[in-house]
Amino acid sequence: MNFNHLNEVGETYWEHLWCTIKYSCLFIGLSIVILIHGIFPFILTNTASDRIKVLHHDLTCRKTEETQ
Repeated sequence: MNFNHLNEVGETYWEHLWCTIKYSCLFIGLSIVILIHGIFPFILTNTASDRIKVLHHDLTCRKTEETQ
């Protein structure tokens, strides 16, 4: 267990909680989009993958900011 995590990311408990809630909602939404795309492969062809790429960039930049 990393009890210094909040200090490492530079967030308060509430800031961190809010961030995790936003990511959770995003993942739920993307799961629905991916399921719809699985049923109807001719729609939403790039929606999830494009958002995942942006999310990867955001998380990578966030991690870089954490280590500074």
